[in-house]
Amino acid sequence: MFRRKKGRVKDMDQQLLMNIRQLKKEWENLNSIIDQSIEPTEEGLKELALTKSKYLYLLREARHRGLNALS
Repeated sequence: MFRRKKGRVKDMDQQLLMNIRQLKKEWENLNSIIDQSIEPTEEGLKELALTKSKYLYLLREARHRGLNALS
């Protein structure tokens, strides 16, 4: 009754993997900036925590779907 189209699911999986890669780069960049800062701002620390949370959430979703970067 409720069937998903395989092509659409694969596109969503590829989009998820692309978003994970993008958030990882953003998290690494923000982490580098914060590490090099003498006094990191409160806003910068919040942005870093938010980006890290989004990244970890998407990783859990990919694991739940059984995805890896090589597929």
